[in-house]
Amino acid sequence: MSRKVVITGIGVVSPLGNSPAALWQALSDGQSGLQLLPESMSNGIPTVAGLCQFDSSQWFSKMQLSGMDRVSQFAVAAADMALQDAGLAGQDLTEAGIYMGCGMGGALAIEQAYKAHFETHSRLSPLSVVAGMTNAPAAQMSMRFKVQGPVMTYSVACASSAIAIGEAARAIARGDIDLAFAGGAEALLGSGVIHAWQAMHTLAKPDPDHPEASCKAFSSERSGLVLAEGAAVLMLEEASAAIARGTTIYAELAGFGISADASHLTKPDASGQQRALKAALKSANLAPADIQYCNTHGTATHVGDEVEAQALSSLFGTTLFASSTKTLHGHLLGAAGALEAAITALAVHHRQMPPGIAHLPQDPKCPLQLVTEHNRGQLPAPTHAISNSFAFGGTNAVLVFSQYA
Repeated sequence: MSRKVVITGIGVVSPLGNSPAALWQALSDGQSGLQLLPESMSNGIPTVAGLCQFDSSQWFSKMQLSGMDRVSQFAVAAADMALQDAGLAGQDLTEAGIYMGCGMGGALAIEQAYKAHFETHSRLSPLSVVAGMTNAPAAQMSMRFKVQGPVMTYSVACASSAIAIGEAARAIARGDIDLAFAGGAEALLGSGVIHAWQAMHTLAKPDPDHPEASCKAFSSERSGLVLAEGAAVLMLEEASAAIARGTTIYAELAGFGISADASHLTKPDASGQQRALKAALKSANLAPADIQYCNTHGTATHVGDEVEAQALSSLFGTTLFASSTKTLHGHLLGAAGALEAAITALAVHHRQMPPGIAHLPQDPKCPLQLVTEHNRGQLPAPTHAISNSFAFGGTNAVLVFSQYA
């Protein structure tokens, strides 16, 4: 038996704000959360990133923070906001589940431990291991909210949190659980991790006049991705329970598709992406013509954008409108799928397509109908929308969101 799964709460910590309302307003205004990093973080190499404004004291005591990396702080805060948003605060969550995605775990705790060992030769924190483990965000959420059902962590690079959300939805649809926290968190903007990404030569060259506009997805002038930090958590519920509570339903999570390219660690494959797109549509019982909007993976890498545009245009033709919201909030890596899932659910809820920055000239090899702040008012209201998350390693994940009826 397959049950309908709906989104009743959204919590975010993002470069565009720490609430669904703030996030949606920033997107609607075309406001960028990207900025030049200080040299102490960027190794003296000009680098743009998406940083979060986050006050940990709203959620944690000094004692709690002593063993908690920034990534876990983000996760717990976003989960708490999602719980409040869904009207479930104070409820018994014993039988609920937690499904989280995270690419690099407590990267800052690990970096701090290495610096203590190799640079200052000082005492390492005895909590370095538990602060740095990849499942720490989900574990901290479990303890905070007394969740004793399945507590799962998916680490599949940039597809991590999209897969976590899809697997949570499957568990609810099967009847394994009725309620789940589902999302992802990432906080890796330390000098060591940034230096590693710089060594790959995949980061965007800062725009000399407007560094906040350095992520130029689908443009002929794109030069690479922009790293970011943050978290997003969705409260997923079985539909009839949500209706009985009389709570707001943002959207139905109608479909989920996953595939692997099995070809290259970093070079994407259009046929692999199409398999995930087709699987997602099949699970939602929808045809390509039913989908109005796609929140693309759109990282602004040369190969990535071209391959994704090829996969989308081959399957959807000219009926689909698309944007890369990464042009405004950056690439959250393991948490990217969760933040973009939240944005896509909000798009269906508000019946508007969120714009990205459409940098001209658009690459003719990326023949997509892009949503911008200039044309979004003339575009159709989306009733069905998809969010793409395509990972290093070749794993592809696609989520389908529909207006609940």
